[in-house]
Amino acid sequence: MEDIELLRLEKRRRKAKLKFFGLDVPNHPDFNQEGLADGFDVNNSCYPSMLVKSTWGDDYDIALYGRLGLHCHNFHKGTNFKFGRWEKYSVISTAYDYVYVTLDAKDPVSGSVFSFQTLLNEDSSPDRPVMWTTLACRIKCENAADARWDDKAVDDFYKDAIPKWSSDEELARGKKNYYVVQESELQENDWLYLFTEIAFYSKTNNVLTAPPPLEIEKVVVVTKEDTEEGHEKLKAHNAIFYVSYKYNGESSEWAGDHNAVIRKTMDGKPGHMYIEVAATAD
Repeated sequence: MEDIELLRLEKRRRKAKLKFFGLDVPNHPDFNQEGLADGFDVNNSCYPSMLVKSTWGDDYDIALYGRLGLHCHNFHKGTNFKFGRWEKYSVISTAYDYVYVTLDAKDPVSGSVFSFQTLLNEDSSPDRPVMWTTLACRIKCENAADARWDDKAVDDFYKDAIPKWSSDEELARGKKNYYVVQESELQENDWLYLFTEIAFYSKTNNVLTAPPPLEIEKVVVVTKEDTEEGHEKLKAHNAIFYVSYKYNGESSEWAGDHNAVIRKTMDGKPGHMYIEVAATAD
């Protein structure tokens, strides 16, 4: 997660070298205006820097990143902000891809619409096709994002290989601390549909261009965190979700029932959340 800092250091070195040889190119004066956030409004990974222009697109993957950032903010702050559409994004690629997304969000309580920013680090592996880390999620501002994930703050239980699929009967036999989500709770916690959507997106090799028609059939939550009531496990900072769902769309390739194992961890920093999806064979 330190790649961004290394990239900025290299940029400063490159700029100093260009200036030494008389090849320095000044940044556009507008880039120095107050209110422009690094990565979100100005891409400083290149030289000279470039403004990130508003395009108001509809790319589905960018929308997923934005929606995950909103969920992270809602989880931290107790809000219920809703995704409108994304305005612009930029990608800084190092060993990983860092995606800076600016979007329109709405507060259903006040009805206000406002600009929202989220920074997501995207990675994957053969056994975990989704490894997404939200590193910033906030109402638009110009402050620098804290892009350093504190892995030491995460319980070792959640650092092992992501578990394979298990039914709740198998979890019970293994004496796991689990909870079967009630049907009424699915609507109250609509972020479970977002997690399921992300899992299905990875299963289709990231080819989806629009939200798919999915029907959640069962969700089981496993966490080490102690809770007085079973349903409070949905509020755990670190948890593993076993989701059974069905695709009801037109594509025969993906029709039918599916399973997903999704792990969520948090390092205690505001705006930080890590989502992993295991590769599963239905």
